[in-house]
Formats: sequence, C-alpha cells, structure tokens
Amino acid sequence: QVQLAESGGGSVLPGESLTLSCAASGDTNTTPVMGWFRQAAGKEREGVATIVSGGTTSYSDSVKDRFTISQDSSMNTLYLQMNNLRPENTAMYYCAAVKYPMTPVQALRAITSQSFGYWGRGTQVTVST
Repeated sequence: QVQLAESGGGSVLPGESLTLSCAASGDTNTTPVMGWFRQAAGKEREGVATIVSGGTTSYSDSVKDRFTISQDSSMNTLYLQMNNLRPENTAMYYCAAVKYPMTPVQALRAITSQSFGYWGRGTQVTVST
C-alpha cells in the first residue's frame, strides 16, 4: 500500500504561480510512475503531468511549458510547479502513484483510473480575479 498526501493548493490571481507537493509513504518502491491529475467541477478527470523513475516526464498539451513535475532525490516527494496560472486551471489536483511500469505518456491516462494504483485526497487550486 502507498499513502499520498497533497499540499500547497490555494487561491491565486491569473498569472501567479503555485507549487503543489505530494508526500508519499508506504511501499513506494512498488510504484514506478507518479503523476498529477485534476478534476474541475462538472468535468472529467484529466491527466496533467507524469514522471517515471528514470526521470522522463510527460505533460498534457494544456499545461506544457507552464507546469513542471519533479521528485526529490528520495523519490518520496512529488512536486508540481505551476506558473502563469489561468482561470481554466481551477480544479482539485490529485497526486497519483501507478503500480505498473509504463511510459509517462501512457500514464497520463492511467493515473485517472484508480484501478492502476493509488490516489491522494486532493488539494484545491482556484485561479480567479
């Protein structure tokens, strides 16, 4: 089992930045892929960014060049640096850990299904004037 706990959400103005963190504990060596997905009110879950144990990353087109996913050297903390935030980025953001080896592109879809691994409880990001 893997436990995930997100932090760092909040309310910001358009154009500002936020950094989300996800603390992972438990059998973290069983989850070779980690990532972030989000769900806005009334919308489907969307994979935002993923990273595999070798460091390769993948991003959704809507956040590419503005968001950066990273892990600390212990691989137990996952980050999502979000720059130039827009109102359409408002959503609950979730940390996810995938149990199966896959490419980061494949994982962008997989992390939105809990059958592939573990989810945190989420942290709210609101971008508004």
